Amino acid sequence: MNYRETLDYLYNRLPMFTRDGAAAYKKDLTNTLALCSSLGDPQHQFRSIHIAGTNGKGSTSHSLAAILQVSGYKTGLYTSPHLVDFRERIRINGQMMPEEKVIDFVARNKSNIESIQPSFFEVTVAMAFEYFASEKVDIAVIETGLGGRLDSTNVIHPVLSVITNIGKDHTNLLGNTLAQIADEKAGIIKPGVPAVISEYQEEIAAVFQEKAAETGSALIFASKTRHTISSKPDWALQTIEVGAKDSQDAITFELDLLGSYQTKNLLGVLAAVDQLRLLGWSLPQNSVQTALSKVRELTGLRGRWEILGHSPLLICDTGHNADGWKEVMQNIKRTPHENLHLVLGVMADKDLDEMLPVLPREAKYYFCQVDLPRAMAAGELAQKAAVYGLQGPHYDNVLAATAEALKMADAQDLIFVGGSTFIVGDLLAHRNQG
Repeated sequence: MNYRETLDYLYNRLPMFTRDGAAAYKKDLTNTLALCSSLGDPQHQFRSIHIAGTNGKGSTSHSLAAILQVSGYKTGLYTSPHLVDFRERIRINGQMMPEEKVIDFVARNKSNIESIQPSFFEVTVAMAFEYFASEKVDIAVIETGLGGRLDSTNVIHPVLSVITNIGKDHTNLLGNTLAQIADEKAGIIKPGVPAVISEYQEEIAAVFQEKAAETGSALIFASKTRHTISSKPDWALQTIEVGAKDSQDAITFELDLLGSYQTKNLLGVLAAVDQLRLLGWSLPQNSVQTALSKVRELTGLRGRWEILGHSPLLICDTGHNADGWKEVMQNIKRTPHENLHLVLGVMADKDLDEMLPVLPREAKYYFCQVDLPRAMAAGELAQKAAVYGLQGPHYDNVLAATAEALKMADAQDLIFVGGSTFIVGDLLAHRNQG
C-alpha cells in the first residue's frame, strides 16, 4: 500500500472515535497492551510526560515539547486528533513522522491489527510508541485522548503527570459530574510520580489529593504556586507577567500561543518545568522563554486562537465545550471589532444546553457541519440555536459558511470559526489546498 492507501486502511478498517463516537471507545487497555507487547513494549524504552485534562492539554503538551526541544533534548510528541495531516499526531522535535514510516508500521503489523481488532486510536498510540523508541528520543510528551484511567496512552510510566483542568465534556463516557470526570483524569497519576494540576478547582481538589496520597505522589496545584499579574494581547505575541505566590519576583513571558486561556496553561507549564528541574532535567530559563515565544514554529501547533486573515479579521479556535466557549467569548470581547460573525459546527454528542447560552444573540450566525457520522447536521444545529435566540442560515460545509461570512462582513468586523476541532480542521485543510 502507498501512504494514501495505508491511511484509508486505518480509517476504514478500524473503529474511530472521530467518526463513530462512543462505539469506538474501548474502556480497557487490553488491546493497547497486546499491541505494545507484540512490538516489544516500546512504551518502556523512553522517558515520558503524561498530560490529561478537559481543555488546554494540547497547548500544554506542545509548550512543554518546545521547551524540552530548545533545551537540547530529542523530544517526541504524541497528540490527537489531527487537524489536516494524520502525521501531526506523531512528531519528533516538531517534525512529523515520515510517510514511509507510517506505511512500514502498518505493513509489518497488519496481521496483528486484524487479529487484535484495536481501535484507530489504539493503533496510532502503538505506532507512536514504537517510533519514539526506534528513534531513541530522550523524552516524549504524551497527551491522552479521552479521560485518563482507561485511555490507551495510560500504559506508560512517566516521569511526570500533568492535568490541565476539569470541565464537562464527553460526559456519556467519563461521568456526569466534575468529580467523576476528575477521577478518570486522575487515573494517569502513577506511584511515586509527581503530578501537576494546572488549575485549582475547589470542588474537585480532594479527588486529586486522595489519588496522590494513594500513590505516594507529590501533588502541585500550579495556580496555588504562581499567579498571573497581567496579560497583554497582540496580533503576534501576547505578553504575560507571572509572579510567585510567596515572592515579589515577577517574570515576563512572550507567548506566540494567543488567547486568554493561555494564562492558565502557562502556570501549569511553569510548574511542570519546576518539577522536571527537580528531577534533574536541564531547562535553562532563557530556553523556556525562547521556546514559549515560538511554540507554533517549533511544534506545528495550529487552531488555538489562530488568526487567518485581516480586514475582516478571521480567527479560528478548536474550543469545543462549554468551558472552551466561555474562554473563546472572553477572547472575542477583548478583540477590537465592529460586528461579530460566528461560523459554527458541532458534534452531535455535545451538550448544547451548556454551550449555546454562552453565545451572544447579537452576532450573525452561519451554521455548518463536517462530513462525519458524529457531526450534528447544520440544519438541526440552526434549529436548536434558534431556541436560544441565535439566528442564521445553515450550510453543508465550513468552506461555504466561511465564504458567506467573508462576503457579508465589513473590514472592521470579526469572523470567528469554531465549535469543533473538526470544523477548524476542515477549514485549515481547504485553505492549505487553496
